[in-house]
Amino acid sequence: MYGKGLLKGLSITMKNLFGKAITQQYPEVKPNLPPRSHGFFNFSMDKCIACGLCAKACPNEVIELNSEKGEDKKKILTEFKMELGYCLFCGLCIEVCPTDALNSSTDFELSCFTRDATVYDFLNKSGEGHSKV
Repeated sequence: MYGKGLLKGLSITMKNLFGKAITQQYPEVKPNLPPRSHGFFNFSMDKCIACGLCAKACPNEVIELNSEKGEDKKKILTEFKMELGYCLFCGLCIEVCPTDALNSSTDFELSCFTRDATVYDFLNKSGEGHSKV
């Protein structure tokens, strides 16, 4: 009675011991990610209407968006920053964007050396630790 679980566990281990390896050799071989995986963000300034819905939808208040009124009474985007150190990569900002100005890419290598480099300014393209600079 007490050895049943142990024997069952050992049988599963023995079946998988001689099977095909499923581990990916990450730095040398890039993983095949599904198309809907959430990685870094692609931002199109031309499509953005500065409505601020993405900043309101973010649960961690990662997005900082500033705008000003132009000559034709339309909003002009002056600042779009994301503090990726606190981002959950939930995709709520992408879903709520009415013009598809914000999209997700499969680039997931966002490591950096300093905390200041986790703040990414999409209009000035600053952010030392990111490969999208």
